[in-house]
Amino acid sequence: MDIWGTRVPYFIIIHQNMIDKVKVENLVKEFMTGTELFLVAVKISSAGKITVLADNKQGITIGECASIGKFIESRLDRDVEDYELQVSSPGIEMPFVVLEQYLKNEGKKVEVIDNDGEKYTGLLKNVTAGGFEIEAEVKVKGKTKESKDISFNYDQVKSAKEFLSFK
Repeated sequence: MDIWGTRVPYFIIIHQNMIDKVKVENLVKEFMTGTELFLVAVKISSAGKITVLADNKQGITIGECASIGKFIESRLDRDVEDYELQVSSPGIEMPFVVLEQYLKNEGKKVEVIDNDGEKYTGLLKNVTAGGFEIEAEVKVKGKTKESKDISFNYDQVKSAKEFLSFK
């Protein structure tokens, strides 16, 4: 394109309807009402890929994931919104995101990394809306390892996830 004798690149911006994350979250929560299921996260890529991570205390089934997917698809119009949909569990390697994940793993061995980068491994217990404790083995000066309860507020935690041991 020439403007006053100078070549200027021009761009055409095509408006593509983006899926609204809040809309998808609300649909998932609507489906989950009255069930043991809980929402962990909804992610939407710029290419229109919707990823829904859901779980329940016993572990989400493939059938439950399929039902969530069908429910979402029945409420979204593909003629208006082009998307790809994936519904799954968060996976064992993913750090906890919501309180329900901490509650689900209470009594299990977890790995916690605090905001200073310190790593703790121990039994998750006393989970509340404000924080949790882990019962960890710590070395005491001049002594052997000793069991100690360590308390965390959620804002002190960089990540927490189930501890995997392949012994």
